[in-house]
Amino acid sequence: MTDDTSLPSRSRAVADALAEAGLPGEIRVLPDSARTAAEAAAALGCEVGAIANSLVFVCDGAPLLVMTSGAHRVDTAHLASALGTGPITRASAAQVREATGQAIGGVAPVGHPAPLRTVVDTDLAGYDLLWAAAGHPHTVVPMTYEELLKLTGGTPAAVVPPQE
Repeated sequence: MTDDTSLPSRSRAVADALAEAGLPGEIRVLPDSARTAAEAAAALGCEVGAIANSLVFVCDGAPLLVMTSGAHRVDTAHLASALGTGPITRASAAQVREATGQAIGGVAPVGHPAPLRTVVDTDLAGYDLLWAAAGHPHTVVPMTYEELLKLTGGTPAAVVPPQE
């Protein structure tokens, strides 16, 4: 159990957002960095697909947060087509920091300076428990797919084409 005063400041903002949303997820501080889905899965003893990666893109001139399964990479052309938007491109580190207030490797689904348009990978629904970064590369928070949707107000979407 971690009390909020022991968390990094960016993780405290995430804890506040979780509490405001009425979600029970308790932020866990990991001894080592969990900047990648593989590192997080190894530290948590879960499947890499249960890691809800927070990736920031630029779409139609605005940031787009994509919460995707750690088991695959976002197909930006497929996602743009599914959403009916213009091209989706990866945000720079500076754009990620500006949009989220958090560094790459620790971007949480919430706790940002302003709400972000969010897409939630439908593949995440296949896991009973998900783990998302909590504002810092050493912090994670557990939640269900339904809680992730509620927390972010995200649009469920397939971020990769269906397997044939």
